[in-house]
Amino acid sequence: MDLPAGLTAAPYTADDLDAVFAVAAAQQQHDIGRVDVETADFEADWQRPSFDFATMTMGVHDGDTLVAFGELIGAGRGEAGVLPAYRRRGLGTALARWLEDAARAQGYTELRGPVPEGSDGDRLLEKLGYDLRWTSWVLQLPEGATVPHRDLPPGYAIRAATQDDYGAVWNVVEDAFLEWSLREREPFEDFLAVTVRRPGHEPWMLRVVTDPAGEVVGTAMLVMAGDPVEEGYVERLAVRKDQRGQGLAQALLVDAFEQGRAHGAPRSGLSTDSRTGALGLYEKVGMVVTQNWVNRAVHL
Repeated sequence: MDLPAGLTAAPYTADDLDAVFAVAAAQQQHDIGRVDVETADFEADWQRPSFDFATMTMGVHDGDTLVAFGELIGAGRGEAGVLPAYRRRGLGTALARWLEDAARAQGYTELRGPVPEGSDGDRLLEKLGYDLRWTSWVLQLPEGATVPHRDLPPGYAIRAATQDDYGAVWNVVEDAFLEWSLREREPFEDFLAVTVRRPGHEPWMLRVVTDPAGEVVGTAMLVMAGDPVEEGYVERLAVRKDQRGQGLAQALLVDAFEQGRAHGAPRSGLSTDSRTGALGLYEKVGMVVTQNWVNRAVHL
């Protein structure tokens, strides 16, 4: 890597969790005015069987202090962070080029990643030739607000998932997301690593809706964010294609938000992007956009 004098680079390990998190948190505080990232986000990604620290991570150090990092998460997605005080010294460019090489070595033909719209990272990637692929929005349900109740069709039910449901949940999520996402199917064990094996996960957080035959046809997963909990964040909301149009997604959303509040979350949130066409649906039930992100990508 082409780094300023005095800085060094090397892959990091799980022992560097606190240092990597500190850089990511400082970056978010600077770019969006709040810290949404949690150590559990990194721990979940790092425990995926497909993840390899030696070939998929790179840390930049000033002496013993980690000042920037980059990691290839998989499916051609990369993330990087640079302490605000170390910006405009070429670290972002160096990490972007390293990520491109790491992605090529993994056989990917594209490298992409999310950045806050208008941030230093967004401007840098645009300058480096990364195209805008889609826009993402983070939405919140204001404290005290509720999503309009939606009755389930006769014979359908919502409950917590059991271990026996995990394979069906994985299929529902992957089938739904791959309708508009250009990537390979996420391996089942990787899926488990970032969902039910994520630090802090409890069984009640993974919700499923079943049809009259008891088959899983929709799902949503809650992440309780903050310490103490500040938000019940809904991830991987999906309904099987042949089961849509019956209000199952809205019923799952109502259930997830109610579960979050019942377990101490004053607010509820989720994210969506321009590929799904779902923004209007969430705004219709009272959610408001709080952050704008863009996903930029470069062909390798």
